[in-house]
Amino acid sequence: MAPASPPPRTNEKFLEVIAPMVGTFYRSPAPDEPPFVDVGDRIRPGQTVCIIEAMKLMNDLESEVAGEIVEILAKNGEPIEYGQVLMRVIPG
Repeated sequence: MAPASPPPRTNEKFLEVIAPMVGTFYRSPAPDEPPFVDVGDRIRPGQTVCIIEAMKLMNDLESEVAGEIVEILAKNGEPIEYGQVLMRVIPG
């Protein structure tokens, strides 16, 4: 009998960074600058994690939690919808 594989990871322990508006997702403040955050980065409340452009206005999206970025789901320059999950964070 083969050993049991570990159960798949569930999203229950992750917090999600949700788009508060419709717009365009940007990972960095300018095309030639590094992204605000990458997978593996630790974030703190109030830290800018991305920009959402809506109606020609650039809106900084700040983290509401402290933790580690484990997944970035939106692509740079991609249109996003209200309520869309942009990132997942392990709180802590």
